[in-house]
Amino acid sequence: MGILPLGRPGDSPRKRPRATFAEAPHNAALQSAFQVMFANNPLPMWVYDLETLQFLEVNEAAIAQYGYSRAEFLAMRIADIRPSEDVPRLLANIERTRPPLQASGEWRHRRKDARIIDVQITSHILDFAGRRASLVVAWDITQRKQAEQEARESAKSFHALNAQLEQRVLEQTAELREAKAFLETLVTQGPSVIFKLDGVDTPTRAMTYISPNIERILGYRPEEVLGVSGFWEAHLHPEDRERLRATTAAALRERRTQFDQEGRIRHKDGSYRWMHSIFRVEYDQSGAPASIFGYDRDVTDRRAAEAAIKEAKLEAERANQAKSEFLSRMSHELRTPLNAILGFAQLLGMDSLSSQQSENLEYILKGGRYLLELINEVLDIARIEAGRLAISLEPVATREAVEGVLDLMRPVAAEMNVQLNGGGPSPPERYILADAQRLKQVLLNFLSNAIKYNHRGGIVTLGYEETPAGRLRIEVSDTGPGIPPDKMERLFIPFERLGAERTSTEGTGLGLALSKRLVEAMGGTLGVESTVGKGSTFWAEFPVVKGPLARLTPHQPEEPGADGLDASSDIATVLYVEDNLSNLELIQRLLTRRPGVRLLPAMQGQLGFDLARRHHPDLILLDLHLPDIPGDEVLRRLQAAPDTQNVPVVVISADATPSRIARLLAAGAWQYLTKPLDVKRFLALLDEALKAPKGGRAARSD
Repeated sequence: MGILPLGRPGDSPRKRPRATFAEAPHNAALQSAFQVMFANNPLPMWVYDLETLQFLEVNEAAIAQYGYSRAEFLAMRIADIRPSEDVPRLLANIERTRPPLQASGEWRHRRKDARIIDVQITSHILDFAGRRASLVVAWDITQRKQAEQEARESAKSFHALNAQLEQRVLEQTAELREAKAFLETLVTQGPSVIFKLDGVDTPTRAMTYISPNIERILGYRPEEVLGVSGFWEAHLHPEDRERLRATTAAALRERRTQFDQEGRIRHKDGSYRWMHSIFRVEYDQSGAPASIFGYDRDVTDRRAAEAAIKEAKLEAERANQAKSEFLSRMSHELRTPLNAILGFAQLLGMDSLSSQQSENLEYILKGGRYLLELINEVLDIARIEAGRLAISLEPVATREAVEGVLDLMRPVAAEMNVQLNGGGPSPPERYILADAQRLKQVLLNFLSNAIKYNHRGGIVTLGYEETPAGRLRIEVSDTGPGIPPDKMERLFIPFERLGAERTSTEGTGLGLALSKRLVEAMGGTLGVESTVGKGSTFWAEFPVVKGPLARLTPHQPEEPGADGLDASSDIATVLYVEDNLSNLELIQRLLTRRPGVRLLPAMQGQLGFDLARRHHPDLILLDLHLPDIPGDEVLRRLQAAPDTQNVPVVVISADATPSRIARLLAAGAWQYLTKPLDVKRFLALLDEALKAPKGGRAARSD
């Protein structure tokens, strides 16, 4: 901060104001006090030359308020902190206020950041270092001005609002009249009966309000309902009464404020109407229900529509089942004449024929094989839709399955000049839960399509890998033409060949539709990715499971008389009725841990029943999906025959449906085990069944 040199006795009278601090006594003390006041004043202060309007000095408060540095201030004129439109008024005011010692007024100033502020100015004319100057003190009154403006606007708004309110009162009075009329119409003509019930938890509970439309909806006049204790309960349908009481009691016990329910209420004409009720409950200070406010809406028509839809769905399911049964019967019926056609055609081919006859015969055989393939696929689809397709889920070795289908398709690929790859080095062996035969059928379809829809010299690759979700994906990729995006959604429609029927490529249009259904029936997922001009990839994913012997632990020799068979006991016979060789092999290996047990296998239901009657086994293991007769029929015959009805039967099946298990146990099965087999439980059941006293076993003929 610079020194403020005030007027001295020798200064020229022209440059001095009428009164200067130099003429006062104790001039030095006053000058020092003035300098302290100037420097430390919390209000912005500055001195400027009245002739040039140049800033001569500023205090720290001005620097802080306006944002300019001291050097910037001293390089500016007083007009530089004014909006341009205020400068003419400033100059005129300076000219006008030359004679007085001080002047004040309200001005607008511009800060360095361009923000405009309102200030109250008080100025004093003084002599500053021989220059005629003005000392200015500025008060920021921006907030006051804004408050005054807001007050003026508020007053104006208040008057306008008051006028609007008066008008609005008139309008709302009219609206209220209209709303009242509308509400009365709504209550009278609305679809819901509105009611209020008091004394909810008392024997005298009764309606204290009921809307007039109850007469239109249920036939009762309001006075027939109001004040009548237990009116609603008395008019509930007998079949709904206990259920609705229970749901209401539960809601009140849980102190719910809102709940709903549906039930039938008797109309005055004696018929019953379905009503959907919504209840809002009010509780008193003790927590007891005090009153219920609610709505009853007639939903009889909706209920009837839902029943009609349900019946239509059942009818559609029956029709679909009838269609599937018809296709199944027709497929079987067509096989008989087709067998004769193909058989005699092949027999005819053994004779000496001319080239023309051989060509004609080849057309017959080709058409017959096509028809046979079509019948087989139609039959499988019909079985899937009817829920009668036999699926035997078991751990399947993926590498073995992949290598098996590759061996089958290599000659076909070679004939079409297509390179068939096995996906590179074999990954570690993995087991998936699937039906081995059906898995083979799906993979053969993938490979067959990839080869026949490929171009000569193309490449087909089959591989598999484990996904992060713990599933195994088997995929077949080709370098064929690819599938356009607009045709992808039709890919799995039966008999849809996407235009291939107009080419020489053979096919029925059922393979992919059947494959998708088979994969889903095995609990897997099937998908496709394709790029036009580059090729397609078809894939199927299945859950990864442990191998058949993965649960076995090293066998420890058992003491005689322990949980296993006693060393001195007779040889026991276990009959296993199962058509799957890998399952038979698993049980055979398990029984090696029980040296006193021999296995009697049977791969057909009838054969198993005959062997049971002939050999009188100590235990029968029974699969449900057999090639000739179902396993539950075998169980029925075993229970009906006097010489086998006491033999314990353990059902071993991949079907873990609780209803199926309960039905077979009720039919006489001793135990029911699901696949994949729990080895420890199986051995425990085996020991339990074979520890029975010999007198309790049926006599054996061997």
